[in-house]
Amino acid sequence: TLSFRNKIKIKMEEEYVSVDHSGKEMECLSIIPGWYSDVSDLFPVPGEIMSIKIEKILFKGRSKYQDIMIFQSLTFGKVIVLDGIIQHTERDVCSYVEMIVHLPLASIPNPKKVLIVGGGMGFTLREVLRYPSVEKVDLVEIDAMVVNASRKYFPDIAKGYEDPHATLYVEDGNAFVKNTAPGTYDAIIVDSSDPIGPSKNFFEKPFFEAVSKALRPGGVYSTQAESAWVFLDIIQKIVEDCNIFFKGSVNYGWTNVPSFLSGAIGFVICSTEGPLVDFKNPVNKVDIDIISTKSESPLKYYNSEVHTAAFALPTFAQKVLCPKK
Repeated sequence: TLSFRNKIKIKMEEEYVSVDHSGKEMECLSIIPGWYSDVSDLFPVPGEIMSIKIEKILFKGRSKYQDIMIFQSLTFGKVIVLDGIIQHTERDVCSYVEMIVHLPLASIPNPKKVLIVGGGMGFTLREVLRYPSVEKVDLVEIDAMVVNASRKYFPDIAKGYEDPHATLYVEDGNAFVKNTAPGTYDAIIVDSSDPIGPSKNFFEKPFFEAVSKALRPGGVYSTQAESAWVFLDIIQKIVEDCNIFFKGSVNYGWTNVPSFLSGAIGFVICSTEGPLVDFKNPVNKVDIDIISTKSESPLKYYNSEVHTAAFALPTFAQKVLCPKK
């Protein structure tokens, strides 16, 4: 586990600075004093900034792969930031994780074996474990610091790691998928950060091909795939590449996430050749209603109507992602 007991957190006039016992400063970007501003140079959105008011920085560190920060905000609860980009907030994480999981899993009957690539905070794992049919969930996260931070600051969610159906692998997800025996999983969910840094390989053709082979016939795949308001060209490339390897269907769905730049995020949802998968009409809607009411943390965003609506695209995106043949 990770300990930052020796760190001294200082709120300065123009920024927050975390100072460790060696005196080295680690800056927290702030355009407005006391606010965190999502202005990373790694994956910039020209002309846009998302800012959230900071109450207290809870954790700040640098792993082998990325910068990690968790802070308590005024209105969004705890906020998770990787490499200067907001990933999740307690307030609206439900709309992201519930959709990235239930869009694929509610579309097939009785999912049993599921692979999660990324998602080390454990939010996605919790959603997958809602399904009573699930017998095995493998979660592959390259960064142990992310898992340890979640166990400390999100214990109610991270307890999913202790579920007997779940197995955590701290290793490279790209290599893990490529070494998986063909037809192993009913579903593969890639809960990654943006297509930069440690997540770059998850948006390339070799990975898509490996995923398609690791799924059974009629298996489903879901991946974070950016906002059509900002990165339509990137989404178009992902859809085109997935169409090469997924011969069942390839779809783009989206959801609202207020803390993300543009307020929306999308997913590419695919199926392999085999039993027909109709993503727009979930077959598990009754089971979802049941587990929502019985769970310790009922569903906040997802329902069968939202599921179907996710695939209704605005005209500008429809013309690019669903061109008439």
